[in-house]
Amino acid sequence: MPLPKDLDPYANPRAFYGAELRRLREAAGLSQNELGERAFCSGTYIGLFEAAERRPQVEISRALDALLGSGEHLQRLCRLARTSKVAGYFADAAELQQRASSIGSFNSMLVLGLLQTESYARALTRSAHPFADREAVEGHVRTRMERASLLDSPTAPVLWVVMHEAALLVPVGGKGVMAEQLLHLAEQSASRPRLITQVLPFAAGAHPLLHASMTLMQFTEAPAVVYTEAAYSGQLVEEPALVEQHSSAYDLARAAALSPEASLDRIASAAKEFLTP
Repeated sequence: MPLPKDLDPYANPRAFYGAELRRLREAAGLSQNELGERAFCSGTYIGLFEAAERRPQVEISRALDALLGSGEHLQRLCRLARTSKVAGYFADAAELQQRASSIGSFNSMLVLGLLQTESYARALTRSAHPFADREAVEGHVRTRMERASLLDSPTAPVLWVVMHEAALLVPVGGKGVMAEQLLHLAEQSASRPRLITQVLPFAAGAHPLLHASMTLMQFTEAPAVVYTEAAYSGQLVEEPALVEQHSSAYDLARAAALSPEASLDRIASAAKEFLTP
């Protein structure tokens, strides 16, 4: 993690927020740990904000303004720093994915966003926003396709995908779209050495993540976090005990899933089913 003193405060809104937080904290004569204790978070968390490693949060910015006597200064900077092309509830997780050393995901009904085809993403977007105009839908699709470039980065994280077998069978966008999506998923899984894909079969029965969609992100120099998502909402989980609970559940799902080789066979067979007239 870069030290706050190495941060260019004019690089972007988040960097300016970090520089201003550090300035106000030092003017108050507080260390990161001391400020963290008063704001009911860790000193490490304050350091991540100051180093622009984490997007500032609205609630903690309000608390910091109160503690540091800065009016609504940090709250205003927070709103500026949180501007994003993705849905607000997903913005923090999307950014953390860019910094993660490894990503583990579980999806019960859908293909992971990073592995979606354009047609599949468009069909999902239209189903979620049935009254949106074409321009808005295409904007969502472009953003999702741009996010997939993460997998081509020289510093791409290890991506471990576990998906329920149901995700292979729901005909999102129709037979042609699903066939294309599943063939793309199989090709990506077979060709990317840092991507592992497993299918959790119906035969596995009930398991801790049966009704969940979650992403576990691990970092080289920061604690792991979990992102859970439902329709039109999402939550970033950072409490260590809850992260550990999600991590254990994810391990159980991986253990119950088919091997990567058997999973590729199941994905290919599902694609053939959609290609059959």
